[in-house]
Amino acid sequence: MFDVLLINPVLPSLDKALSARYTVHRYYEHADKAGFLREVAPCIGGVVTGGATGIGNALMDELPALRIVAINGIGTDAVDLAYARARGIHVSTTPGVLTDDVADLAIGLLISACRGLCIGDSYVRDGEWGKSALPLARKFSGMKVGIVGMGRVGRAIAQRAAAFGCPIAYTDLREFADVRYRFFAELRELARDSDALILAASADDAEGIVDAAVLDALGPDGFLINVARGKLVNEADLVRALEEKRIAGAGLDVFVDEPNVPARLYALKNVVLQPHRASATVQTRTAMGEIVLESLASSFAGERPETSVTP
Repeated sequence: MFDVLLINPVLPSLDKALSARYTVHRYYEHADKAGFLREVAPCIGGVVTGGATGIGNALMDELPALRIVAINGIGTDAVDLAYARARGIHVSTTPGVLTDDVADLAIGLLISACRGLCIGDSYVRDGEWGKSALPLARKFSGMKVGIVGMGRVGRAIAQRAAAFGCPIAYTDLREFADVRYRFFAELRELARDSDALILAASADDAEGIVDAAVLDALGPDGFLINVARGKLVNEADLVRALEEKRIAGAGLDVFVDEPNVPARLYALKNVVLQPHRASATVQTRTAMGEIVLESLASSFAGERPETSVTP
């Protein structure tokens, strides 16, 4: 039986289930990682990691018996898929089960940014109620919402926004015949037509597509929401646009260099920040853990995991 290497902590229920089935080695607990690997590397058949953490080629090189990298998430940009494929290593993800949570948070961030929920919370907690006035907020219902990426998450966001009476438009690599919303081939044109631009694309190979030109097209009354990939946004351009009020606000769950957030964002009241936790509910993380367990079991049995993204 193969051992499992945990790159970072997981939900206690998943940790318990892994420990009941396998010998588990917790990489994140060891200061001398090189020495630790010398002891356990030959036994490691599976790695469990997060989408943002992934695993580097150098670490995979240290694991000669590695059969599977089970990502407890849907992001694969922190794993060299071509390299894993060349070594015959399966890379599995946990698709589908995150959709509702990510879509919920996207709408939550947009409502929070428009209605100033975080500002209002601080206003009450700081004892300012009755002493000073808050500016009026922006109505969310009926906003024109542009979605970047009309996959599972994008469609779930559209369904939720439509329930608030929001006209929906989208952009993607192509137009989808089964999607009734208006399609824009150019991101800048979508931004120009939208009151809020929501990033929901997996787009592992894309970088900096939301830049100063797109933000200026979104305009001083527009909001940017990102629940996709931090690297899709040119963060320097976004910070300047928020500081100069060239856009009205933003809601961000992801960043380019996590957990390092551009420090200038902390001083801005027109941005809502979250620590990459769109899927962080007990229900979804439990379902993700079940997929991780199934993927490991399939790989160790010599089968292709159902959610493998490598042959």
